[in-house]
Amino acid sequence: MSFFRNTLIVGALVFAGATHASDVSMAGGSVNFSTPDQWMGIMETQGDPEVRVFQVPDPSPNGNLARVSVTVKQVGNAGEFQQYVASAMSKAKTLTGYQAATGGAADNFTYTAQENGAQYSYSERYWFKGGQAIQLRCVRPSQSAAGANWRAEFDKGCDAIAARLK
Repeated sequence: MSFFRNTLIVGALVFAGATHASDVSMAGGSVNFSTPDQWMGIMETQGDPEVRVFQVPDPSPNGNLARVSVTVKQVGNAGEFQQYVASAMSKAKTLTGYQAATGGAADNFTYTAQENGAQYSYSERYWFKGGQAIQLRCVRPSQSAAGANWRAEFDKGCDAIAARLK
């Protein structure tokens, strides 16, 4: 009986840890945004930096992992913000197969890189607001059997978060 009870408890904890996301508040309420209901909250940290990570279901048979993260870090001034952005961009450039994308918006750092042998598209946006560096990072397979409509919906969700974070 104890094994059965423990299995139920563990199962409930796992289920509770992967909750559906919708309205999100971070940094004591100073950062707010919404996500589509099907995006699953898979990680949350408190403190500095504060991070929220969401898994975005890819309905293709191979089920590639797509994810979106929002990070809020306290910075003292615009110079520290620029250092934060430069450090994040420098780390991105060390990823396997890093390739900068061309033709993107000025406020959207886009690139591709390899993850577990698959090509992924990255989009990173940064804002400096109220002494906080805010990063939105959207990562999805460059190609997915889910098709162009799924990629467009993923990008639309990221764009909606970006509009709220500006």
